[in-house]
Amino acid sequence: MLGSLTTAFIEQESLMIGKLNGSCFYNLQYFYLDCAVNTWRSSCGTMPERLTEMLMDTWTPLIILWITVLPSIYMAPMNQSQVLPSGFSTGLKRLTEEQRVLNRSKRGWVWNQMFVLEEFSGPEPILVGRLHTDLDPGSSKIKYILSGDGAGTIFVINDKTGDIHAMKRLDREEKAEYTLTAQAVDRDTNQPLEPPSEFIIKVQDINDNAPEFVDGPYHATVPEMSVVGTFVTKVTATDADDPVYGNSAKLVYSILEGQPYFSIEPHTAIIKTALPNMDREAKEEYFVVIQAKDMGGHMGGLSGTTTVTITLTDVNDNPPKFAQSLYHFSVMEDVALGEPIGRVKANDLDIGENAKSSYDIIEGDGMDIFEITTDAQTQDGIIRVRKPLDFETKKSYSLKVEAANIYIDPRFISGGPFKDTATVKIVVDDADEPPVFSSPTYLLEVHENAAINSVIGQVAAHDPDVSSSPIRFSIDRHTDLERQFNINAEDGKITLATPLDRETNMWHNITIVATETRNHSQVSRVPVAIKVLDVNDNAPEFASEHEAFLCENGKAGQVIQIVSAIDKDDPKNGHYFLYSLLPEMVNNPNFTIKKNEGCRTPDRFPLSSALSQMRSIKSSFDWTGQPDE
Repeated sequence: MLGSLTTAFIEQESLMIGKLNGSCFYNLQYFYLDCAVNTWRSSCGTMPERLTEMLMDTWTPLIILWITVLPSIYMAPMNQSQVLPSGFSTGLKRLTEEQRVLNRSKRGWVWNQMFVLEEFSGPEPILVGRLHTDLDPGSSKIKYILSGDGAGTIFVINDKTGDIHAMKRLDREEKAEYTLTAQAVDRDTNQPLEPPSEFIIKVQDINDNAPEFVDGPYHATVPEMSVVGTFVTKVTATDADDPVYGNSAKLVYSILEGQPYFSIEPHTAIIKTALPNMDREAKEEYFVVIQAKDMGGHMGGLSGTTTVTITLTDVNDNPPKFAQSLYHFSVMEDVALGEPIGRVKANDLDIGENAKSSYDIIEGDGMDIFEITTDAQTQDGIIRVRKPLDFETKKSYSLKVEAANIYIDPRFISGGPFKDTATVKIVVDDADEPPVFSSPTYLLEVHENAAINSVIGQVAAHDPDVSSSPIRFSIDRHTDLERQFNINAEDGKITLATPLDRETNMWHNITIVATETRNHSQVSRVPVAIKVLDVNDNAPEFASEHEAFLCENGKAGQVIQIVSAIDKDDPKNGHYFLYSLLPEMVNNPNFTIKKNEGCRTPDRFPLSSALSQMRSIKSSFDWTGQPDE
């Protein structure tokens, strides 16, 4: 029915234009519509409703275009010849032969462009259109030749009638148009009757491609508690149909799943939030199905879908909260400094940076005894000992600890405070502590001539526990290999076991051990330094052997030799030596010895010597016989 209506309509329009022009022309558009529609009808039988709708959508704009454009085309000057189809109109057939000859005097191709529907197929080749020249008197001497894109394979021309048929089903998405060249030659001589003429066959689009989301599925994020209309993401669908012709590629977007939480702008495909105050802690992930439908979303359009997984990202809208308001811990009094004694935890429903908290001790009687730090991995508050504990002095402590968010979001500060407090009770347990010496070190002094078994000093220790175990003392013999000292196990008095010699060893360092009698594992040690004091128990000694030489002409008073002495002892005020000649030399009239008054041994040297000057006061070998003044 569409073919008949279209044919009749265009035939009427063509007749009107022909009468207006008063010239002969050939309406190829008429043949195109008539042949296309009728061929489809003959090949497919009764067209399905869907196919009829597609034909109506395809040809209606073309019909309007022909109505508005063709009159201006056919009103062209008479020097461009045009031909009429056979049997077109009795009025036009009455044109004089003189007019026909005049019109054929110039080139008579009436052609610009043809159309063929894509996916158009049937048992017979599809008639695309007919080529005709007004030089053709209707005889069989003219031969039509077709060349160019697809000539001979896709498109075949009847060399006698000029009918062009499509031999294959065409796909506009593969190739949208074909450029061909038509020529009319003399069938006997193959001489061209006219120059070649180029024309185009366009593949007319039908809606045979559904929209596709080539980048899907999508993933997007949006902060929780966002206001309505917050941008989430943008999706894009593509349609392989012709975006220029018709609505085959005009897409409209909608949400199939994901309402009422999200909305989509129908033409831009921008997804936005549709509900306020969506809470990540209540639901973190949403699965949204988006549909793109062509034909402007109208009935009969094709559609495609994609999914968008939307995750709510966290904001700091929850404060930390202690799991309990009161914590109890116990700790031994001998715990090492820095050791953890317990953990507290403030839970935060937020995650990441928004869940991080810092801990502080804000009140309590142990603020200087304990400290609290944050475990970066678990976000626990770790309580540690800063100073030594003593059960006998204080048996329990009470602390108030606070957990506060590190990062605060100003948008939610009115919902604060973003902190919480808890009480921590710490009980100190008694430990069996080792003995404690009265001094961390001891320094004792003893003269080197002290008698054996004489007491040279005493140490003291006690058990700090309430039970107060008795203490026994001993000497660590690894520090007194020669066993020069002894200690009383009951009272800690140290006595001399062997004689001392300051000149051999001035210092002795020993270690005293204190052990609880009721628990031998509780042991303490203390260093004891013993200084041996000097007594004058060593005679002076000459530093070296001396041998002097004197020339025979030596003068009286001449220094022959300087002698010095040393002493192993070390008196506090230094050494003073007296020098003299041996008794048998005292009366020797030739030599004398005296103290060198200009040289005194400094106090800082342990050994000193007095220098003496030996002078000759008289020499029997002095040739002058005069004594030296």
